[in-house]
Amino acid sequence: MITMQQVTKQFSSATSRKTTWDESVEELISQLAAPKGTVGILYTSEDLAPFLQKMLEQLRLKTGVTDWACASGYGTISHTEEIFGESSATVIVLDLAPDAYRVFSGNADVGKLLSGKEAEWLSEATMPLAISHVDPRHTDAMDAIGNLVEMTGSFLIGGLTVATSDSPHLVNAGKTCMSGVAISPMKAEIFTGLSQGCSPISKTLTVTKAQQNIIIELDQKPAFDVLMEYLGDEFENNLQAMAGTIFVALPVQGSDTADYTVRNLVGLDPESKVIAIGGAISEGDSILICRRDLKTAVEDMKRMVSSIKDRIGNKGIRGGIYISCAARGPNQFSTPNKETDIIREVLGEFPIAGFFANGEISRDRVYAYTGVIAVFT
Repeated sequence: MITMQQVTKQFSSATSRKTTWDESVEELISQLAAPKGTVGILYTSEDLAPFLQKMLEQLRLKTGVTDWACASGYGTISHTEEIFGESSATVIVLDLAPDAYRVFSGNADVGKLLSGKEAEWLSEATMPLAISHVDPRHTDAMDAIGNLVEMTGSFLIGGLTVATSDSPHLVNAGKTCMSGVAISPMKAEIFTGLSQGCSPISKTLTVTKAQQNIIIELDQKPAFDVLMEYLGDEFENNLQAMAGTIFVALPVQGSDTADYTVRNLVGLDPESKVIAIGGAISEGDSILICRRDLKTAVEDMKRMVSSIKDRIGNKGIRGGIYISCAARGPNQFSTPNKETDIIREVLGEFPIAGFFANGEISRDRVYAYTGVIAVFT
């Protein structure tokens, strides 16, 4: 007996390196030809951010795709290459049923607006995936993220845009603090992942004495001494070399996935035995000491995509969204296109659109030094 495997129809995608918005959008349209789908996502480099609305107008007119979300970052990501610090644009058209998604846009009340307008859809969607783009300059940025999660029950994946241009992200023609596309997992099968780019090198430590962002004691011992115990003599004669390699991580309470948010080490004082981090800390908080380098970043990237492969099984992949920190990409990996190479090596060839972000969004939090992915099957 011969078993026939269903061929998976992949999403349409395109990439351009043209340096002007009109040439870029024309190349994208040419590559897309006549894409099947009703919602598209466009990502561009920083220099094209002022032209997002014009690009969306042309994409809508020439492709027939009605709904669009877009954002600008420090570079773009596709299944073929990562383009950092140069003019580029990449697009993916999601071939989803009209009732499988809803576009959203708003400020601090973005979740309230969506839940008021789409209450019935949200009740049937059950924890939709919200591909989210946020302007980090906006005073409502963090409130908007929290409001969307609280009011809609969404699981977020996305990024903070570049901090330039009048509106570095759009949904259709709306200029707001936050925008994106919410997708129902009841109508589309989606798998998500988060790669921290670093690995814990300590056990979980308790902050027993602190002031603002200064950790004075860990487990009732001088914080600096505890840090050096885990590092050995590697940085003993050059404490400044820790910058960009050693971090403090704050475990996410209630997480069953060893989840944590990373904070920079911003100060060390061997005489007073204290360490300072890039964020407030309180007595009773738990922390981890983490290491970030090429080896740990590659290992964790492979762990993330391997976990997705295990969950997907033999299902074909239609396309994906991948958003990476601007501090990753060529700034961390020794070879070009390392992140997309790892994705392709483990998961195979499929269309990807993404960008290098100011901060990455996963679930209900903003991370740093991470890569976040959503894969459609």
